[in-house]
Amino acid sequence: MRPLDGITVVTLEHAIAAPFCTRQLADLGARVIKVERPGVGDFARAYDERVNGLASHFVWTNRSKESLTLDVKHEEASVVLNKLLEGADVLVQNLAPGAAARLGLSYDALREKFPRLIVCDISGYGSDGPYRDRKAYDLLIQSESGFLSITGTPEEPAKAGCSIADISAGMYAYSNILAALIQRGKTGKGCNIDVSMLESMVEWMSYPLYYAYNGASPPPRAGAAHATIYPYGPFPAGDGKTVMLGLQNEREWVAFCDKVLSQPELATDPRFSSNSRRTVARAELRAIIVDVFAAMTAEQVIARLDDAQIANAHMNDMHDLWQHPQLKARERWTEVATPVGKIPALLPPGVPDAYAPRMDPIPALGQHTDSILRELGYADDAIVKLRDQKAI
Repeated sequence: MRPLDGITVVTLEHAIAAPFCTRQLADLGARVIKVERPGVGDFARAYDERVNGLASHFVWTNRSKESLTLDVKHEEASVVLNKLLEGADVLVQNLAPGAAARLGLSYDALREKFPRLIVCDISGYGSDGPYRDRKAYDLLIQSESGFLSITGTPEEPAKAGCSIADISAGMYAYSNILAALIQRGKTGKGCNIDVSMLESMVEWMSYPLYYAYNGASPPPRAGAAHATIYPYGPFPAGDGKTVMLGLQNEREWVAFCDKVLSQPELATDPRFSSNSRRTVARAELRAIIVDVFAAMTAEQVIARLDDAQIANAHMNDMHDLWQHPQLKARERWTEVATPVGKIPALLPPGVPDAYAPRMDPIPALGQHTDSILRELGYADDAIVKLRDQKAI
């Protein structure tokens, strides 16, 4: 038995934030019914064709779901949705601002009819405030939240390599829904959850926010290196590969000078005698480190770092990640089915010993429409009529 066995989630979702939230609920056993636009579906289905013709974003966030095509603006669609919600525990939506309310799917419109229903709304800026009606996409929120101002090189800001604003909102929606299910178990009542992408990202910005507290200067952009701890970042080795290393305290600094650089006198050099001084003199110190590493391969550098107990890592790319020995040793890869065959999938982080996460197929568009409608009491001729009316 999985933790969310018996829980039904109806979701009007697209892109990343809501699908990532509901996929995690499905991982825990929830039944997730994904309502999609007939003939088009979640627009993330068309982002690319990298996974045997399927979109990379979509296969990542949509396993273990049932796809129901439904034109939510059609008059008959509201009847179907109401039937779905009668048996649902959770409704998730990340439609355009105001769209759910216009469809009669706001929490206020549903709470009397479905008092146990948990309604989770995910939007760019939340349900009120001056930015309420603004459209929001991941990169826009990365910018609005200040993330871009501290990411990149001194010359130019850079976005994160993955959709972190969407991911953060999806994570907070997921955890809030779990909390709401526990709360409902105590009170018997549903609730409304209002998740803002901006607020999710600002929570993640708390360290740089406090660093710039009371008008202080914010952390500078430092590329892939840490802005305020040094040395902590990537360094080239003599074979052209890159090693990432990080020092956290003065004990490690002494060991680094002695065992890695073979220059123990640097540990007491006034230019480098504290982290703040090393950060100020980072250009000088980097030149020393690069010069030493130039005579070694990356593996030789790593061997020295390991001997000195200095934390380090390979600078892996995506091809390296598919073959990562730690993931292989821990048996973290499995397979999930798709409309075009099986693909590898990473098991959800965390290794529970009480249950196995659900890893069911990624659905084709509308794959479960007829079976869900039959479950709701629609006869085959009624389903044909709905299809003829373009309601499904």
